[in-house]
Amino acid sequence: MKKAILSIALLGIFFSTNVAAQTETSGREKVYRATHTKATELKHTKLKVNFDYQKEQMNGEEWLTASPFFYPTGELTLDAKGMLIHEVALDTNGKKSPLKYDYKNDVLKITLDKTYTKNQDYTVYIKYTARPNEVKQEGSAAINDAKGLYFINPQGKEADKPTQIWTQGETESSSAWFPTIDKPNQKSTQEIYMTVPDKYVTLSNGILKDSQKESNGLRTDHWVMDKRHSTYLFFMGVGEYAIVKDKWRNIPVDYYIEKKYEPYAKQIYGNTPEMIEFFSKKLGYDYPWAKYAQISGRDYVSGAMENTTATLHGSDILQKPGQLIDENTWEDTIAHELFHHWFGDLVTAESWSNLTVNESFANYSEYLWNEYKYGKDQADYHQMKDVNMYIHNPGDFKKDLVRFNYDSREDVFDLVTYQKGGGILHMLRNYLGDDAFFAGIQDYLKTNEYQNAEAHQLRLSFEKVSGKDLNWFFNQWYFGSGNPKINYSYTFEPVKKQIAVTVEQTQEQPFQFPLAIDVYENGKPKRYNVWVNAEAKNTFNFDVTKNADLVNINADGVLLADIQDTKTPEQYLMQFTGSKEFKSKYAALNGIKDQLGKNPAATKLLAAAIKDPFFRTRIRALQLMDLSNAEQLKALGSDVEKLATNDPKTLVQAAAISALAKTKDKKYMPVFEKGANAVSNAVKGSSVGAIVAIDPAKAGTYADKIDMEGASETLAAQMLPIIVQNKVASQMANIAQFAAFYPFIKFQNPELGKSAEEGYNWIMSSDNLKATESITKMLSRAKGQIGNNPQVKMMISQMLKDGLNKKMEVLKQNPQNAASINKQIDLINKAIEDFK
Repeated sequence: MKKAILSIALLGIFFSTNVAAQTETSGREKVYRATHTKATELKHTKLKVNFDYQKEQMNGEEWLTASPFFYPTGELTLDAKGMLIHEVALDTNGKKSPLKYDYKNDVLKITLDKTYTKNQDYTVYIKYTARPNEVKQEGSAAINDAKGLYFINPQGKEADKPTQIWTQGETESSSAWFPTIDKPNQKSTQEIYMTVPDKYVTLSNGILKDSQKESNGLRTDHWVMDKRHSTYLFFMGVGEYAIVKDKWRNIPVDYYIEKKYEPYAKQIYGNTPEMIEFFSKKLGYDYPWAKYAQISGRDYVSGAMENTTATLHGSDILQKPGQLIDENTWEDTIAHELFHHWFGDLVTAESWSNLTVNESFANYSEYLWNEYKYGKDQADYHQMKDVNMYIHNPGDFKKDLVRFNYDSREDVFDLVTYQKGGGILHMLRNYLGDDAFFAGIQDYLKTNEYQNAEAHQLRLSFEKVSGKDLNWFFNQWYFGSGNPKINYSYTFEPVKKQIAVTVEQTQEQPFQFPLAIDVYENGKPKRYNVWVNAEAKNTFNFDVTKNADLVNINADGVLLADIQDTKTPEQYLMQFTGSKEFKSKYAALNGIKDQLGKNPAATKLLAAAIKDPFFRTRIRALQLMDLSNAEQLKALGSDVEKLATNDPKTLVQAAAISALAKTKDKKYMPVFEKGANAVSNAVKGSSVGAIVAIDPAKAGTYADKIDMEGASETLAAQMLPIIVQNKVASQMANIAQFAAFYPFIKFQNPELGKSAEEGYNWIMSSDNLKATESITKMLSRAKGQIGNNPQVKMMISQMLKDGLNKKMEVLKQNPQNAASINKQIDLINKAIEDFK
C-alpha cells in the first residue's frame, strides 16, 4: 500500500499531528494487539460473481475449502460485512447439504456437519449478495474508505468519468465482497469467475484461464491464482481499459490504462520490466508470480495497492507528456508496489502490528530503484524528503515501529511504519554492509516464502547471515520509539594537537549507533567512523595539526536523527565544496538561506550549487536566490539565464525561469514567451508566472493554455494566484486541491493560503458543478485522515456552511440554473453531514 498524500504534504502532517495529540491525551488504557488466533486454515477460495450496476451490489457464490488449523472443530467463523446471506451448505463432490448458520454483526458462524480434525478438508458453499454501501466500517488516514467493493459511475451519468469496478482489501475489507477470514495471517489459493458486459475488460489475481461469451451481451472471465496469498490481496477490476502488453523474461507484464492515456502507457509504466529484473537480482530471488499487471481506478481511496499480480493505482498515475517530460511522479510508487510482491505478498506481515515488514521494505525499494537507475544522489534526496516528513512530525516520536498497542489497525499506516522504517533499513544496510544485508534479505524471503512473518524473523535472518547479534538494533529501532536528538560541540587542545568532539543526545532514552564525522583541516575533510554509546554524552578525540576549520557529524547522512547544526556561511561553503555526499551538501545549501544578501560566502555557495552535477541541488539553489538583489544578479544572473534555456532538466529550467522572474526585467521576456510554449508543464507554469509578473494583462491568455488536468501540486501552486486573481474560469476546478483546505494551508503558508481562500470563495460564489464536486470529494478523501479531531471538523464544517450560504445567493441570482446549483447545494450539505 502506498498512502495517498492529500493536497500538501504539510497538510497531512497538520492532520496527523493534531490527531496524535488527541489520542495521547485520551486517557485510554493501552491494549495488546495479539496476532489473530488461527482456528481454521483456509485452503482454496472459488467465487462466481456478477454485478448489479443499478443497485451497486454484487451477486456471489463461493466455495470455500478449509480445515481446522490444529485443534478439532465443528464450526467455521467467517467475516462477511454488510451482506445478504441466501444459502449455506456443505459441498461434497458437487452435492450440497444445508448447514445451520448464524449471521449477525458482520460475522457468519457456520455449524459444520461434524467435528473435523487438522488437515481434514471440507468445502462450504455460500450464496450471498455483497452490498458495499451497507458496510459500516470507516476509513483512515491511509485508506480513506473501507467498503471493499466500489462502483464508479455505475449508471454512466457522469459524462467525463468512465464506468469502473474495483476492490480494495487492505486492511480487512475483502470480507465486504466475499465471506472469508479477513486477517493477514490467512492465505489461500483462489479462482474467480467474473460475469460482466462484454465491452468491459476484467483483471484479477493470477492468470486468465478462460473467457466465454454469454447471452445478453455478457462474458464470463475465469481467473486462477494457484499460489497462496493473503485474503486482503484478492482483487477484481472491471472497466473500459486498453491493455498494453509488455513482458519480463517469459512473464506477461500488462498495463491496463484508460484509453485516452494509451499512447503514454509505456512512458508511465515502461520501466516495470527493468524494475522486476533489478529487484530479482538484488534480492537473489526471482519474481515469484505468473504475471504482473497494473491498473488504475478513479476515485481510489488511497495511493496504490499491491494486490498480488494485479496492482491498483490511483488515477494520479495517469500523466500526459507535459508532466512526463518533467518527471514521472508515480515512478517511485510503481517501484513500491512491485517490491511488495516480495515483501507483503510472498512474505506477509503476520499481524498489523508488524506491518513494517511489508511497508518499510516497499518504502526502501524506492531508494534502491533510484540508486540503481538515477544514482545515489537521487536516492539520498528521495530518502531525505521521506525521513524529514517523520522527523518534523512530533506526533510520531512516541510510536514504536512494531506497535502492539494501536487504537485502530489503520493507525499503523503512518510516517513511522513507512518513512522511518525505510530509513532504519538504510542504517541497517550500512551497518552490515551490502553483501550481508542482501544475503539476509534473501534468507528471510526463502525461509518464509508463501507464509507470514514478523520483525523477529527478520532479525534472525540477518543474524544468521552476518554472525552479529542485532538485538541492540532491533530493540531500539523496531521495538522502541523516537530517534536521537543531537547537539554537538568541539574544542581544540593545542598541546595535545587534538580536537575533542562531544556528541550530546537530548532525548529521554539515549541510543547507540555508528556515526560518521568529518574533520576539516585546510578545507579538506578527513572521515572518522566512531561508535556512540547509549549515554547522554560521548566525546571523541582526533589528532589534528591545528584547530579544525569545521566538524560535520553524520557526514554520510545515514543516521536517522534530528541534529542541531549552526555554522557560518564560510563553513557551509567549505562543507558544500568538500563533501561528496548529497545530504551534507544539501544541508550546507539550506544552511545559508538566512545569510543570502548579507555574506559573500553565501553567494559563492549558490554559484557553486547551480553548477552542481545533481539537478535537485541546482533547483534548490535557484529557489533560494533572489535576483532582485543587485549583488546576486551580478554574480549569478548570466548563469541562471543559461540554465533557463539550456539545462537538460526541464525542472531546472522552470526553477531558473522563476528565479529570473523576480527581476521583473523585460529583457528576459523572450525567454519567458518561449517557455510558455514549451511541452513541459513546469516550464510553462514558471514562464506564465513570469510573464504575468511583468504584464498582468496577459494572464488570461496564457493561463488558459496550460493543461492542468491532473497537474502536479507544484504547477497547481504556481498557477493558483494567477488563476484566482484573473478569474480564469476554465481552470477553476483545477485549483480545488488548494481551495478545499485553505484554512490549513494558511496555517503553513499564509501567502498561498490567501490565494486558496480567494479561490474557495470564487468557486462557492459561482455556478461551477465540477469545481464544487472537486472540493467536496477532496474533503471526503480527507475525512479518514482527520479522524475524530473536533477542532479540524469544526473548521471544515464552518468553511462548508460559509460556502453553502454563497451557493444559496448564487441560486437566488440565477434561478434559471437551479438544477445545477441545487446539485452543488446537495453536495455541500452531504459534506456538512459527514463532518458533524
